[in-house]
Amino acid sequence: MTGTTDPGGTGAAGSAGTGTGTGKKVVVFDYGFGNVRSAERALARAGADVEITRDYDRAMNADGLLVPGVGAFAACMQGLKEARGDWVVGRRLAGGRPVLGICVGMQILFARGIEHGVETEGLDEWPGTVGPLRAPVVPHMGWNTVKAAEGSQAFAGLDEDTRFYFVHSYAVGQWDFEAGNASIRPPKVSWTTHGEPFVAAVENGPLWATQFHPEKSGDAGAQLLRNWVDTL
Repeated sequence: MTGTTDPGGTGAAGSAGTGTGTGKKVVVFDYGFGNVRSAERALARAGADVEITRDYDRAMNADGLLVPGVGAFAACMQGLKEARGDWVVGRRLAGGRPVLGICVGMQILFARGIEHGVETEGLDEWPGTVGPLRAPVVPHMGWNTVKAAEGSQAFAGLDEDTRFYFVHSYAVGQWDFEAGNASIRPPKVSWTTHGEPFVAAVENGPLWATQFHPEKSGDAGAQLLRNWVDTL
């Protein structure tokens, strides 16, 4: 996985954004591996009251938690655990409290990641393996369309030819999730193709995630984030 971290985006004390009307408190979890400033600005544009922090209690008590991620799967997992982010995500989801993962922040929600032959355990919210993207050109860097899942809330109000910004060399190419209970709604899985089809986004109750960067996807990304904030 490739990406760049925003300068100055690791202030543990937190930084307040300026929302435009929802009053929903969103924490961008700052564990050292994410475009936290870009996420802060994009969420504020979507109407949220935003704070950047790694404080456990603030992250637990926010209306929504955004987990960004850039870099290697193993490094992100290590950083997340050192910041107790694995506990935060697990406890929030156990209580039905919304979490949004972006880029590697999505990838670490799967069972495992394999990079350069090294296998690392993920958060295992979904089964599946993050592996090298098989495509003529890697990394997959630039704008691409998404085939949105039927009934998707994340892509509501967006045309099927809408493009989002991707930067990644690894992806989940196979979806193996089984609810195991007929009364539980299966996750909504959206796909993109670059060389091969891969998971571009998942909506699973309180847990949403995108492989692309909505915070870098202009008006389209702002609409998706607004859709998420509106569910909080």
